[in-house]
Amino acid sequence: MAINLNAEIRKVAGKGAARAVRKTNNIPAVIYGEKKDPIAIELNGREFGMLLKTPYLRTKLFQIKTSKGTEDAMLMDIQYHPVSDAPIHVDFKRINVKEPVNVTVPVEVINVETSRGLKLGGVLNFAVRHVALRGLVNNIPEKIVVDLTDLTIGDVVHGTDLVLPSGVELGLHQAELAFVTIGGKMPDEETNKPAAAAAPAAAPAKK
Repeated sequence: MAINLNAEIRKVAGKGAARAVRKTNNIPAVIYGEKKDPIAIELNGREFGMLLKTPYLRTKLFQIKTSKGTEDAMLMDIQYHPVSDAPIHVDFKRINVKEPVNVTVPVEVINVETSRGLKLGGVLNFAVRHVALRGLVNNIPEKIVVDLTDLTIGDVVHGTDLVLPSGVELGLHQAELAFVTIGGKMPDEETNKPAAAAAPAAAPAKK
């Protein structure tokens, strides 16, 4: 679902104008791309600050409404103040919702506690925590989940093993990446066998 965002057109661009916007507690921003002229805008600082609490913002479609119309865009970058950590500038890139986009999304592992391999003493190596995907923006997932339940020692989850939504494919150079491995040595079968039954006591020798 798209995020609706209202913005004001900035009549003057540049560092001085951006500082003036910040003094009103608003945030200067820009919309660029799709072979169109960039548009300098300002966002309501309080509203955008609340929006930052939304997870996975960089995977979502923004519909930014200005006096010039509505722009379909994706969040590309947020600059923060080095001391206060408040957002001081935001970049949006226009997109065509009918054409695929390239997006990087997080990878998450689940069922660590019930994983076969970890129960056997294996070690989880969560090596690659983001994956590049390509697809229509409305099909891009917030994250990709790897279920560890049935993975055992020696198993490797490559890019081609990731479960992707219909219409979404891996980006370049993602297929052979080892995202998750469970390392270690399988337990010795001999040590896991039940102890042999005790031998019957020897009969006493006849006199």
